[in-house]
Amino acid sequence: MSETDIPHLGDIPHLDDIAGMVDPAKTALIVVDVQVDFASPEGLLGRVGVDMSPAVAVIDNINAMIAAARHAGATVGFMRVVTRPETDSPILTTWMERRGRAGGEAICRTDTGGADYYGVTPEPGDIEIEKLKYSSFWGTDLDAQLRAKGIDTLVIAGITTDCCVDSTTRDAFHRDYHVFVVSDGCTAYDDGLHGWALRSMSEHCALLVTSDTVVKAWS
Repeated sequence: MSETDIPHLGDIPHLDDIAGMVDPAKTALIVVDVQVDFASPEGLLGRVGVDMSPAVAVIDNINAMIAAARHAGATVGFMRVVTRPETDSPILTTWMERRGRAGGEAICRTDTGGADYYGVTPEPGDIEIEKLKYSSFWGTDLDAQLRAKGIDTLVIAGITTDCCVDSTTRDAFHRDYHVFVVSDGCTAYDDGLHGWALRSMSEHCALLVTSDTVVKAWS
């Protein structure tokens, strides 16, 4: 299922302009896990043979939204998985072992460069979050930072649609944020997972928009 098969907010004629819904004073663009190990062909996943072209393809759309957000005065937040041996989760380790995937190189390590941003660059004043689990809210102060800025609406993009974007979106909804997911600003390594994740979020907790719609709203 492709993202074009799923209804977007802009498909409704009188809702093709979302400017009133994403007031820059109350909205944050949340960029999830655009990092070397998740997006670069030279990162861990790329080195083990995962096709990274879908991840690379969305970065231009994400950067267009970052520029528009900065121009409009919206908050921009960058989320990253950052791991060290002492922070490894026993639950995650056991899960990997039971799936027959034990013993591989750990992802997003600080000492390998895998945790570094890839193709996106925070600026002073942006929110930056280091996390250990899929959701950007779990074990972090993201919610507190957003509340302190008076944010009640999130526009979410990043990698991957079915994992960290999905988890962050659902947790945002559970914390009473208005949530927009940018269908061509996020991706997965499997088109089917990308499409179904978008459909699930659209059905239950978010409104789908395109990057062009977001840029237009903030222009």
